[in-house]
Amino acid sequence: MAVSTPSVASRDASAPAENHPDRLTELFQKQKEHHLTVRNTTADERRARIRRIRDGVRNRRQEIRDALYADFQKSPEEVDLTEVKSVIDEANFALTHIDDWMASESAPTPPLLTGTSSEVRYEPKGVALIISPWNYPFNLTLGPLIAAIAAGNSVIVKPSEYTSNSSRVMREMIDGLFDPREVALVEGAVETSQALLDLPFDHFYFTGSPEVGRIVMRSAAEHLSSVTLELGGKSPAIVDATADVDDAAAKIAWGKFTNTGQTCIAPDYALVHESLYEAFLERISHYISRYYGDTDDARRESPDYARLVNQKHFSRVQSLLTDAMQAGARAVVGGQTDAESRYIAPTVLAHVPDGARIMEEEIFGPVLPVLPFRDLGTAIDRINERPNPLALYLFTTDDDNETAILDRTHAGGTCINEVLLHYMNPHMPFGGNGHSGIGMGHGKYAFQEFSHARSVLRRSYGSKLMRYIYPPYGSMTRRMIDAALKYL
Repeated sequence: MAVSTPSVASRDASAPAENHPDRLTELFQKQKEHHLTVRNTTADERRARIRRIRDGVRNRRQEIRDALYADFQKSPEEVDLTEVKSVIDEANFALTHIDDWMASESAPTPPLLTGTSSEVRYEPKGVALIISPWNYPFNLTLGPLIAAIAAGNSVIVKPSEYTSNSSRVMREMIDGLFDPREVALVEGAVETSQALLDLPFDHFYFTGSPEVGRIVMRSAAEHLSSVTLELGGKSPAIVDATADVDDAAAKIAWGKFTNTGQTCIAPDYALVHESLYEAFLERISHYISRYYGDTDDARRESPDYARLVNQKHFSRVQSLLTDAMQAGARAVVGGQTDAESRYIAPTVLAHVPDGARIMEEEIFGPVLPVLPFRDLGTAIDRINERPNPLALYLFTTDDDNETAILDRTHAGGTCINEVLLHYMNPHMPFGGNGHSGIGMGHGKYAFQEFSHARSVLRRSYGSKLMRYIYPPYGSMTRRMIDAALKYL
């Protein structure tokens, strides 16, 4: 999941002394020197490390709840579902499948190479850096860490300084579970992140905004290192004329306002067929009342509605809302804000003009613009005018419309008649496309991100066969090449 991550984009002079660049270089060097031991771990040894994380999360469940309440005012139920269970599921999936992931894959042999056999071995890339965001700090830190360990890497983890309570719990857990030569977690702000990016890691795994993703990619390029970038974008939800409008409204309201909209795959805006537009506005207003309360006072008091992570993020989302309403948008529901508590009401906007900033920037907050469309081609054109989104949601009962959306748009992932749920299937890759990311996460796909696929060819017999095509090139060589071009 992506978010505007401050890790390399804001300054904080309070970075711990142990995160001085020289100390970070020393930590990196110790991991580099020890990596041959980590690289050669067996599947059982890697499983034992993954179990430590899983059991550590289970044992600290209440600490995790308390930390996320302090950071976000998240409800314990939301923490359990989106953080605790997600990490445990990722760990259990890796524990079940790691033998298959680590196994070599045989490759077919073309006729010209008769007498050889080939295979692909998955080897760890080496020492990896994971820079994780603040919106789901445990899920988006420990999930990639599980994959990196499964692949046999040494890892340094840098969580966001915006969620300091969550980072502290993770650091205490990691410090208690791992030799720092194998896994280490460091805290700090921009200075710490930049010092880490200056080091020649073998792989960089970053979750955050496209703007910061560019910084990470430039650093990786300096080291000729590989990268995984889980970024973001304006993810649309399309409700066509054949959709079940009540079902669409219920699901979009849930997907949008979970974690107060601070979810990289949350619906960023909704495109609703004009025949269902008013009905959709009425039904989504109904579900906001059902989920969080009938009045603004009730929503402020709801134990299930979180807060914006900090004042900077609150001000950014509030400015998008203010700009839209000054430009003519109407709040069908919500619109209230409170800076002191970092509260922005669950808000649905109608009549949003195209020039409003809220239609140009990723919102990453609890404001949903809803725009009508007359024909599906217009909706597709509107989506394609913007960079590729991380997710795209379509509500329809028309197979032709589904095909049109899948064939004529690009997105990291897509749900038909659902939202968010594609992220929860560990058998599928999760990642972006272009502006919304590079590379994949989850399960086998994350394991492969942290692995090098090494090709191995063995000659079993006919060891002198290829000598017929070595120079000097005579008539026999030419005949063999002609035959190979014609028949093989």
